[in-house]
This record gives sequence, C-alpha cells and structure tokens, in this order.
Amino acid sequence: MLSFILLCAVLSSFLQLSHPLPNGAPETVCFTLMPFHGGGIPPQNDISPFEVQPTVNVIGQGQTLVVEIEGITPELKFGGFMLHARSVTPPYSVVGRFNPTSDGLVKLISCNGQDNTVTHVSPQGKSRIAVDATVAQDYSHFWVGIESTPVQVVPRGGAPPSGGISTTRRPITSTRPVYEPSPVASNILSTDPIYDGCGSTKSCFAVPDNCLKQRQCQAVATVTARGERFFFEIKSGHNNPAYVAVGLSTDDRMMEDSVIECVPQAGQVNVYASWTVARPYNAVRQSGSHLRLQNASYTDGVIYCNVERDARSTVMGKTFDLLNEKYYLLLASGSSIRDSGVAFHDILFRPTSRSARLTDPTNFEAASVLLYRLHGAFMLIAWIGTASAGILVARYFKQTWVGSQMCGKDQWFAWHRIFMVTTWTLTMVGFIIIFFRVGHKLRIHMPSSGLVTTIICFFQPIGALFRPHPGSKNRPYFNWGHWFGGNAAHILAIVTIFFAVKLPRAELPEWMDWILVAFVAFHVFMHFVFSIAGCASDRSSGQRITAFPMTDMTPSRSSMGSERKQDAPYSKLRKILLGLYLTILILFVIALVVIAVLAPIETAVNEITTKINN
Repeated sequence: MLSFILLCAVLSSFLQLSHPLPNGAPETVCFTLMPFHGGGIPPQNDISPFEVQPTVNVIGQGQTLVVEIEGITPELKFGGFMLHARSVTPPYSVVGRFNPTSDGLVKLISCNGQDNTVTHVSPQGKSRIAVDATVAQDYSHFWVGIESTPVQVVPRGGAPPSGGISTTRRPITSTRPVYEPSPVASNILSTDPIYDGCGSTKSCFAVPDNCLKQRQCQAVATVTARGERFFFEIKSGHNNPAYVAVGLSTDDRMMEDSVIECVPQAGQVNVYASWTVARPYNAVRQSGSHLRLQNASYTDGVIYCNVERDARSTVMGKTFDLLNEKYYLLLASGSSIRDSGVAFHDILFRPTSRSARLTDPTNFEAASVLLYRLHGAFMLIAWIGTASAGILVARYFKQTWVGSQMCGKDQWFAWHRIFMVTTWTLTMVGFIIIFFRVGHKLRIHMPSSGLVTTIICFFQPIGALFRPHPGSKNRPYFNWGHWFGGNAAHILAIVTIFFAVKLPRAELPEWMDWILVAFVAFHVFMHFVFSIAGCASDRSSGQRITAFPMTDMTPSRSSMGSERKQDAPYSKLRKILLGLYLTILILFVIALVVIAVLAPIETAVNEITTKINN
C-alpha cells in the first residue's frame, strides 16, 4: 500500500499584497516553485493561510480525484498558484497528470512530463480552485510547499483498508502543516562527503576562507584526477543560487576562460560548457562534448553536480591540458539565468590565490581581497567623513572664527580645503587601487555612479585653481558651478556606497544599509539645525535674514563692503554643534570602515571569538 501527498506553492499573499505572474508560472520554475527562479521577494516563513485538500483519502491507481486549493476562511483570496505532485524518493521527479478544465481559470504546463502541473491563468483574486488529478502507476508521497492530507494509493484490484474509502473531504482542523520553502539566506553546507580526501586525494577550493577545516562551507569545488580522467564536483546553496559554476583560467580573473555550469532546470540539474567574454561580460554557451555529467542533485536550495571532463580539450581555439598545465580555479554563482546562458555572478565570485596542476592534490586558498577592502575603506573615509565635514564647514562657518587665519587663509576656508584635498586624495588612490585590481572590467565592478563621482571629484580642485577674483563678474558662475559639482559628487558617492553593499565581492551584510540610512538622516538633520541657527543669528544681530549659506553665491557690492569684523551671534553654539557633528561623524566612519575591512563581518567576528576563547 502506497501513499502520496499533494502540495502547492501559492505565488501571491492574501489581501493582494503582491502581484503573481500574470500568465501563470513558467516552466523554468518547475523544480523550485519559486517565482523568478531564485530571485525576487522571498517566501513567507510562517504558517500558510491557504490549504490544499484532496476530496478522498484513498484512491486506486488510474483513478481521478479532485484537489482543492482555498483559504482557511472564506474571505481569503489568492492571486496565483502552482500545483504538482512529486515522488518522495530520489530523483524526486514530478509525477501524475491533471485533466483539462473548461472554466478557463487554470492551465496545464509540462514539468519534464505531460500536463503534470497546473497553474493560474489570471492574477485575479480567487477564493477556491478545484482541479482533477489522475493517479497513475506506483506513486508514493507528493510534495512541494503546502502539504495536503495524505491519500493512500491502493493497487489496481486491491482491497481498501478496513476503515473503507472516504469520499468526503476531511474537516479543516486548526493544526495545519507549515510551509518550509527553500532557504533564501546564506545556506552553509553541512558536513558532507564532498570534503573527504581534500588535500590528499583531490584538490579542493571553498568559500569562505578556512571553511574546509570545519567542513562547513557556502560553496565548494573539488577536482579528482584518476589517470587521464578528471572529475569536478561543485556544490553551493549560498543565497539560493540559480546556478553554480567553476572555471579554469591562466590568471585570477574571469576573462576568456573555460567554465562548467551546473543549472537546475525543469526538475533536474543540467551541466553546460561556457566561455567567458570580457567585453561585455557574458558567459557564452559552447559545445559540451568534453563534459559528461556523472551525478547531480538539487535539494533544499543546494545545487550539486559531479562532472567528468576530458584531460585535454580545445575551447574557442584555446587548448586546456589538465595533465601538464597549471590553472586557477574560479568559483562563481548567481541568482538568475538567461536563455543563452547564466547571468552575472551576483552572489559569489572568488578565484584561487595561485595556479596549480590539478593532478597534484592540494587545498587552494582564495585570492586576497585586500585591495578591495582598501578601496572600500578609502571611499568611506572620503565621502562619509571628510567630504561631509568639508561641505558643512564651507556652508555654515564663513562668519565664525572671523579674524583668525591658518596658513594665511580664513579658518573656514583652510579647514574646507584640508577636508576636500583629503577627499580628493583618498578618492584618487581608491580609484587607482580598484583599477589596478580589475583593469578594464572596472565598469562591472563599480557602479556607473561611482565612475561619475570620481570624474567630478578629479576636476573639482582643478576648477578651483582657476576661480575668478571675488569681485569679478564671473565669480557667481564659478560659485554655483563649484557648489553644484561638490554636492552632486557627494550625493552620487553616497548612492554608490549603497549600491556597493549589494556587490558580491564586498561581502557586506545587508544591515549595513541601516547604518548608512542613519548617517544620511543625521547629516540632513544637522544641516537643518545649522540653517535654523543661521536664521537666529541674523535676527539677533538686527539684520534682515541674509546669512543663509546660498546668499554669498551671487554677492552684491553692498554685501562685499560690509564684511563683519567679528563672529556672528551664536558663534559658540555653532562651534558646539560642529564638535558634536564631527564626533558622531567619526563614529559612523569607524563603524563602516571596520565592517568593510572585516567583511564578511560575521565570519571575522567568529574567528576573533574563537581565538579569544582559545
């Protein structure tokens, strides 16, 4: 006697809080049942408010039963769904078949079979759907995301259990199964046989650093040489990847290299050979005659494949001789694929620190990320720290420290110049560092806003060298241009830093966004406070309000002839506020730089804690 379980993935929440795919789920999500194939909004982790129920508890092979999808209360509606049955034992294939309907509410698709999956036609809210499913041959448990009640399958001609066959629906109880989706966060590979023999019988490369010792890694690639046969094992579940790949390269950069891709598709893992193209970045699928898939699986968001590769092969006119030549391994994964191949490795990309013959078992270490860390630290200090301080001093302190000079210049101008020269220097050094590391692939590794920021920053001090005399008629044009360039660069730099948090190479935690948001809120608030203080200063001095920072952008002759001989009122308050601003600003910079330098921060903290405990 066999049993099976029907399960369903509801693609939209109740109360119309999300938008399901308008024409139903595509066949590309047959295996994961995840919208957008591993990308997009993550599923809910709480108990689902929808249920899947068959109308009978026992059925004979070849017979048809009705399966219903509805909310636990009548007012709940769902926009989209995808339903099919799977065997409980490997290879967990999709089984069974649904009958066509005439109501136009659902359509049938094929997930490595004929009409074995049903999905919605329209995202319009629905409170109940009923479909006919046919049980064929020997099937056991069926599952996807929301479990139905079990249904026993009686062999054709067999006797039903003593309790008889129920033809009525089981009452809905308060205890419902929990939806347990594939993890979308970092999925650390647990202790696994893939680690066996690393460094002794096979070469291994894994991420993060030093994870091979604990046998718990986010991604692993191994190479085993058996005579002239080479077997590549690749495994990753980090951030629910849509693919995982390993490349062979003569350097540590993914450019014109031979790649093995492992891609879950339609209920199975397929292997492809591809060739990376540097301009524009792309992975072009090639003939895979030199590759043979030995074994593969996709379970709980973890992709695994074992691929045999010829010892000698020619790809795009380039010969790869695994017996005699040394190669770097490039480990990569991404969240999306295209019809022509995999998309950019936006989840993970790490090269080995050295090349080696794959016939000699070794444990590879990842290439150093020191230059990336230095680039990030310099840019954070420059644009969160010195640029913010320099802009604030120039805007609100021209009537403070009147009569006091530094190096022959007014105090405010001297400090503004110190802050902005430091910003320029750190930005140029940071740009040179990242350009030296990635070369012409800079536009892939740096957002466009970062390049624009660097260009504006480069020309700002050059323009300042040619500023007209204060009494010149062209001085207002310079003032406005200098003001616009500086503020535009500062805003673009902050936006770029937000983008950088998402870059896979940065390995920064997503909660770093909240620190950046807190900084922006603090910076804007302090500008508001200083503006109010300027208004109060003007009123106190008996003048009309002309001390706003922008009034000196187009100075009049009367204003130039009536310069103050002493500080404007509330000068002490402004100095106290500046001290407070700089103190909190320094704390923000220190926190962000520490996070960037120690990234991934969670791993770094764990390593430091372990060393302290030991």
